[in-house]
Amino acid sequence: MSAAVVDLSNKVVLVTGGARGLGAAVARAVVDGGGRVVVTDVLEEEGAATAGEFGGAARFVRHDVTAESDWQAALDFTGAEFGRIDGLVNNAGTSAGQLLEHETVEHFRQVVEINLVGVFIGMKTVIPAMRAGGGGSVVNISSAAGLTGLALTAGYGASKWGVRGLSKIGAVELAEARIRVNSVHPGMTYTPMTAPVGIRTGEGNYPGAPMGRVGVP
Repeated sequence: MSAAVVDLSNKVVLVTGGARGLGAAVARAVVDGGGRVVVTDVLEEEGAATAGEFGGAARFVRHDVTAESDWQAALDFTGAEFGRIDGLVNNAGTSAGQLLEHETVEHFRQVVEINLVGVFIGMKTVIPAMRAGGGGSVVNISSAAGLTGLALTAGYGASKWGVRGLSKIGAVELAEARIRVNSVHPGMTYTPMTAPVGIRTGEGNYPGAPMGRVGVP
């Protein structure tokens, strides 16, 4: 069954971590809905290839979400290529399983920088442009790990709880500017980020979920 197509005619959306996995699926959904998309990622070859699949409706720019200068450059690039920005999908993220007592401070900080601080910088960067355009939509990709306590997710879980809270704050603060902010909380989904933990797609291969299967992008 194919996903329902949402009408995004004439909308311009920036998708971080868009080279593969969920980000690439989001980018495809934007184009399928009639919109234009700027795919950003640190994976330059994969990102450029993904954007290339969508023809003139897509562009790619290298983008480290932890760097303010990269965020401003990505926004400037979006404006130069498509003239506006209507949506931001903060999808870029990282994860690695480790018991809290064995987690290093260095790795914990790295995960939080990418998963949470990157979302904060992105929201902060696009707000003025969305205000000037009369509104917009920010979708922050959190996780089921941002709704409950899951073992082996010290940095990841903490950052995704933070994304959930930051989204709520943004929704309240930006409503008057007609900027909607939402967080999305996927369960286990088969992507290049999660594949190394050994999950498999298909019925019955993930008994930890009620339907016994993982999601796909």
